[in-house]
Amino acid sequence: MTVVVDADRRDAAVEQVFQATIGALELLHVYVGDRLGLYAGLKEVSDATPAELAARTGVAERYVREWLEEQAVAGFVDVTADNRDATLRRYRLPAGIAEVMTDPDSLNYLVPLAPLFVSIGQTLPAVLEAFRTGGGVPYADYGEDLRAGIARLNRPMFIHQLTDWIPALPDIEARLAAGPSRVADLGCGSGWSSIALAHAYPAVHVDGIDLDEGSVVEARHNAEIAGVADRVTFGYRDAGSPGLAGRYDLVTFFETVHDMADPVASLRAALALLAPGGAVLVADEKVAESFAVPGDDLERFNYGWSALCCLPSALTEAGSAGTGTVMRPDILRGYADAAGFASTTVLPIEHDFWRFYRLDP
Repeated sequence: MTVVVDADRRDAAVEQVFQATIGALELLHVYVGDRLGLYAGLKEVSDATPAELAARTGVAERYVREWLEEQAVAGFVDVTADNRDATLRRYRLPAGIAEVMTDPDSLNYLVPLAPLFVSIGQTLPAVLEAFRTGGGVPYADYGEDLRAGIARLNRPMFIHQLTDWIPALPDIEARLAAGPSRVADLGCGSGWSSIALAHAYPAVHVDGIDLDEGSVVEARHNAEIAGVADRVTFGYRDAGSPGLAGRYDLVTFFETVHDMADPVASLRAALALLAPGGAVLVADEKVAESFAVPGDDLERFNYGWSALCCLPSALTEAGSAGTGTVMRPDILRGYADAAGFASTTVLPIEHDFWRFYRLDP
């Protein structure tokens, strides 16, 4: 049988794999710069030689020199004074790059993607075994890089954009503003969504609930630092606890439903938490409404996380729905219907990464 090779497609695949390899290696260098404080150290001075940055950060000069050269070649740092002696070459971190790498409040702060990527690399042997057996990989096995990376990545959105999201539920916002009112933030992680809600609505008490004990410990610490621990509490418990039923004007799920082994049970628990007139707000990935190839960059981004992290985490439990990162609107509607909600509405909130849903009893 004669096989006809599409040379253009083959060559495009070669280029895609090559460019992906460059990108992966560059992201690992970003991880090094973030973890070892190299970006922060370079930001603090107008420019520096490898030896000066090494002294400032406590890192070996030879490694710093190689890292700086790689960063310059990649376009992340500038060379301000070239010299045939590589040890005397001077480097500068441009202000725009510094924002991406070092400003934890900026919406352009994307350096946390590096530890998220590394967390998957560290867990790949277990992921490969899960592929073979059909089992899962516990969320905790992905380590601190995953937990902290998610918190750092999402925090600027909560700080800057949460007050744009809640007004899309005008009746609920009125209740939060008037107070006293209560919000249950399910799958709260490190607590930044709960803290942002408390800052935005001073008459609200927020209960953050998560099943990851490390996240709850970190969330309590963050609430203390933010000065809202008197109005934000965090619990390592199940949202289905009978004592919580009927207490909440708003229940939120920020980027969590697709990770849940039993999303229908979780949404049913949220329904039970609602006070009369309350509603559920779900924010999850802004994936395409239906499967299509080729996918755009956002679809590729979300599928990239799905089989390596979100799906394995969910498949640790028997009978898991196995949703994965790519939870399309019809899938969520099906979960909400099965949980007993009367309506699911996609809210008119513009966002680069998330789609927002209102669920009403």
